[in-house]
Amino acid sequence: MNLDRDDAPSAAAPKLSRFHLLLGRVETSFNLVAALFIFGLMLLGVAQVLGRRLFHAPIPGYIDFVEISIASFAFLGIAYCQRVGGHVRMELFLKMAKGRWHYAMEIAGTLVGLFIIGVLVWYGFEHFLRAYQLGDSTIDAELPIWPSKLVVPVSFALLWLRLLVQLAGYMRLWLDPQAESVAVPRVLTAEDLATQEVEDSARRG
Repeated sequence: MNLDRDDAPSAAAPKLSRFHLLLGRVETSFNLVAALFIFGLMLLGVAQVLGRRLFHAPIPGYIDFVEISIASFAFLGIAYCQRVGGHVRMELFLKMAKGRWHYAMEIAGTLVGLFIIGVLVWYGFEHFLRAYQLGDSTIDAELPIWPSKLVVPVSFALLWLRLLVQLAGYMRLWLDPQAESVAVPRVLTAEDLATQEVEDSARRG
């Protein structure tokens, strides 16, 4: 499991660390908005069920609201998840590699990610622009779709920046494997994870 718990600039790489923390605040804000959309959709679902069952008055366009909100909580938190190392990764060979080889593999994987996400940003923006120009809307309530489609390239652009920051962090570690880790997720061993959970429990208690 990978976690990033940096909350203060590092003296080892101050510029990279400051940009990492600034980007982290944006990612946290995006993730909060995604959480609010999920909470709002939950309330909307409760209102839909109660309205239909008790008053025979379902919310008009409920399915349309669900449709256009899915992109928000599916994509807004993607960069945050990358920062904290929450995405599923195949680490079999990464765990076997040590030192510069490990960071070289991280750099290669990050470069592939930058290329793929860059392509998705480009074509995602084209899909948004097409929907905006055509005035595309949902079938039932005729809600505009372009805001939902805009979420995708914006979220992927934030993820691209996060990958770029992590690339800089991995390149720095490749040059000096003994340097302090900055702007990259830290891989925790089972012992580290257990210690962290004990500390978190004590803090909450």
